[in-house]
Amino acid sequence: MRLVAAVAMETAQHPSFWILPVPIHSKRYNRRVDASDNLFSGTKMAIAGLAAFFILLSTYCYITTLAVILRTTNKAPWANEFDTIELSCLIESISTSNPRIEWKKIKDGEPSYVYFEKKIAGDLVERAVIVEPATLVITNVTRADTAQYRCEVTAADDPKSFDEILISLVVRVKPVVPRCSVPVSVPVGKPAELSCAEEEGFPQPQYRWYRNDEEIPEDPRSSPKFVNSTYMLDIATGTLRFSAVRKEDVGEYYCRAKNDAGYSDCSPQMMEVYDIDIIGIIVGVVVVVVVLLCITIGICCAYRKGRLPSKKETGSNFKPPARGDGVDYVRTDDEGDFRHKSSFVI
Repeated sequence: MRLVAAVAMETAQHPSFWILPVPIHSKRYNRRVDASDNLFSGTKMAIAGLAAFFILLSTYCYITTLAVILRTTNKAPWANEFDTIELSCLIESISTSNPRIEWKKIKDGEPSYVYFEKKIAGDLVERAVIVEPATLVITNVTRADTAQYRCEVTAADDPKSFDEILISLVVRVKPVVPRCSVPVSVPVGKPAELSCAEEEGFPQPQYRWYRNDEEIPEDPRSSPKFVNSTYMLDIATGTLRFSAVRKEDVGEYYCRAKNDAGYSDCSPQMMEVYDIDIIGIIVGVVVVVVVLLCITIGICCAYRKGRLPSKKETGSNFKPPARGDGVDYVRTDDEGDFRHKSSFVI
């Protein structure tokens, strides 16, 4: 059909397009007659080409009128969670007065009906309606509605009786408040790791860290303020690692989880950075050793001077010294500490 249209256009613009080469006689009259004949022949061929073009165009229009043809305004729509989304399925051409319309949801390769026999089915019951002629409107969408949806129209009276359109729906979910972990204090020159995680957002959120309300760039070399920092930021996992903490790294840190649906921040947490006082540590150790040594010497001296009881005097085998009155005494529980064991004569 395109070839016929091109031929017709060429003929209209250049009538001599169809003039065939003929022998040229020496007489001028013969040349004029031959040219007139060629022009007439070219005109007849152009008319025949136009007629063929219109015949093909009419045939195409007739076939199109008797075929079901669908289209959609958006093959990849998206919506935020709990919003309303419209999956358009427009019938451009159909001759059947009462076509069969079906919608199927395809998730993980498994199809299921969501509109069948003029009724909403599946997990869209009471959450979806059909808008004439075949558009599906879903209210209060959830993350479980993320899937492919196929609109199918069958027209029994049309030569081309079936057509379908596949639509991919994505329901975006805003991230919740992420879980952040920030060390309370880190010595200068030591490594440190800050973590951030969130599991509800869809699509998977990216993570950004902030120090004193200023965003930390992914590449420290991109900012003069962070050019000397020794950190690595992974925006996919939310991990911020310092290979050697500096005094300038002290501050309040918080993380932001963000995707196309929105973002959420965790609460700021303070990270202190302190110097390690080697001299102070050595002095402290020496003082402790001296104190322990003094205590040990004092105890030894007390034992030697008899100011502390010996083990012989404090053990369970201790016996009181013998008494010189010639009476034997024994210890009892009922009569006090001692009682007579035998009588004596004066």
